[in-house]
Amino acid sequence: MSKVRWGVLGTSKFAQTKFIPAMKHCRSGEITAIASRDLAGARAAADKLGIAKAYGSYEALLADAEVDVIYNPLPNHLHVPWSIRALEAGKHVLCEKPIGLSSAEARQLLIASQLRPHLKVMEAFMYRHHPQWRRAKQIVDEGGIGQLRTIQSFFSYFNTDATNIRNRAEIGGGGMMDIGCYNVSLSRFIFGEEPKRVIGCLAHDPDFGTDRLSSGILDFGRGTATFTCSTQLAPYQRVNILGTGGRVEIEIPFNSPPDLPCRMWHQRGAEIKEITFDSCDQYTIEGDLMSEAILNDTPVPTPLQDAVANMTVIEGIFRSGRDCAWVGIS
Repeated sequence: MSKVRWGVLGTSKFAQTKFIPAMKHCRSGEITAIASRDLAGARAAADKLGIAKAYGSYEALLADAEVDVIYNPLPNHLHVPWSIRALEAGKHVLCEKPIGLSSAEARQLLIASQLRPHLKVMEAFMYRHHPQWRRAKQIVDEGGIGQLRTIQSFFSYFNTDATNIRNRAEIGGGGMMDIGCYNVSLSRFIFGEEPKRVIGCLAHDPDFGTDRLSSGILDFGRGTATFTCSTQLAPYQRVNILGTGGRVEIEIPFNSPPDLPCRMWHQRGAEIKEITFDSCDQYTIEGDLMSEAILNDTPVPTPLQDAVANMTVIEGIFRSGRDCAWVGIS
């Protein structure tokens, strides 16, 4: 097999505008099929995006023996159920974040994957694969900021559309699940360990019931990570990583543009160095890494245990917000 054959569950706007176009530039994978609950919708998306096969049900896509891996960008409450069904059908799975609605649900997927060790499963945190994040991690790990002490991150957008899935609490909407998961993930990624305890403060939309403004502290023992995320603030994102001898600042940490260079700054003592990265599509990189793991039968870059751990921290922040107290993470 020269290229891994991908199938897409659903015709979401995100899949059609971000992931599928990015996959056209992959060296090791290509999208060959797409499914919707409506055949006409699937056919329209397939024609627009140059995909050979269209299916009018998710089940039909999973039954296609010529599809090797499933990309699951469905709403959050459908991540685990349909990812498990894909595994049962013998497919590898790349599932969008957050991996599920709870750590318990995420563990169900982990168990299902462990029963099928020949299949690859990964949570689609694309930002981790961008060169700027690999460089930031390298700088920290090599002592480029001295001893890591704290990370501050911010991620926000404004969306009050009642019909948008991000504003529907019953299917896993809200700021923490949609974008706060990035704040948690990057903190764990850079520290390279799990926080010992967390505390959160969440404000909920009176109509949607979703968290629209959430802030938290993750206590790693040797340092902290603080964050704010919001679905009803001016759009903004930034990450600062600070140590005893320097800092790293990432200008566009999450939605890095595929057609423009990205910048970060590394300060060591009094010297500040700007680091520029050539334009690249982090979704293309993600697709290639997943495809190569399948082709070469090597581990995926981010194991599913990491997704379970991320959900555990998110749950702790929700619980802390309800109880107004620190919550231990075990």
